[in-house]
Amino acid sequence: MIHLRRIGLPTGEGRGFPFDLPALRGIDAIDLRAPVTVLVGENGSGKSTLLEAVAIASRAITVGTVEAADDPTLGGVAALGRAMHLTWTRRPARGFYLRAEDFFGFARRMDEMRAGLEAELERVEREFTTASDYARDLARAPMLRELAALRERYGEGLDARSHGEAFLHLFSSRLVPGGLYLLDEPEAPLSPTRQLSLLALLKQAEADGCQVLMATHSPILLAYPGADILGFDTAPLARVRYEDLEHVTVTRDFLRDPDAFLRHL
Repeated sequence: MIHLRRIGLPTGEGRGFPFDLPALRGIDAIDLRAPVTVLVGENGSGKSTLLEAVAIASRAITVGTVEAADDPTLGGVAALGRAMHLTWTRRPARGFYLRAEDFFGFARRMDEMRAGLEAELERVEREFTTASDYARDLARAPMLRELAALRERYGEGLDARSHGEAFLHLFSSRLVPGGLYLLDEPEAPLSPTRQLSLLALLKQAEADGCQVLMATHSPILLAYPGADILGFDTAPLARVRYEDLEHVTVTRDFLRDPDAFLRHL
């Protein structure tokens, strides 16, 4: 499902960063033609900046449940987001914006919250050693409910799962049919096998009527079937075929003959 049909861009003439990104130069809009759109380009090309601005313009929720427009780390692109005009087929009420660094920070906060609740339970056990079972259970009940809710929604945390497992669990637990999902380099915590698992999750999300905008360097994620690939290494950006991507050709050539590359390093 294509919920967001068009990203209207303000003129960047004379306005500085982030309005003057080469990839956005000379175009006034980006039409989204597929349920999954992938942004690709070198670091600094503007793909993450565009994704951040769309998150702000759409008032997307970050993985930490703060609106992107209120996230201080996105302040540098806030003006671009506010100046964008988004055209919707239907504006979804659900979805989120996720950066790899947000996942690590969020997972650590969840682990800290879990550790704090467990420490509070231990304190209650010590203080209620001479109290009745009823009084002790009454004091423990709120912490036990919060711990159960954390485990149900987020699993056992980074200590009990690999980063890839924790990321996929968090992502799948928050997927809602008909949502809009903005993903910035989600491959960071994922092994190649886990990236394939993410492709399967994205395919299920598309089947459930979701739309995805994703910035990535991963040749695996770039291979998503039917994805519309926007290349940010040209001015302005342009649609690119998977087989023509430098990310793909360099990776393919390296895997075919690693020594041909390594002997020049």
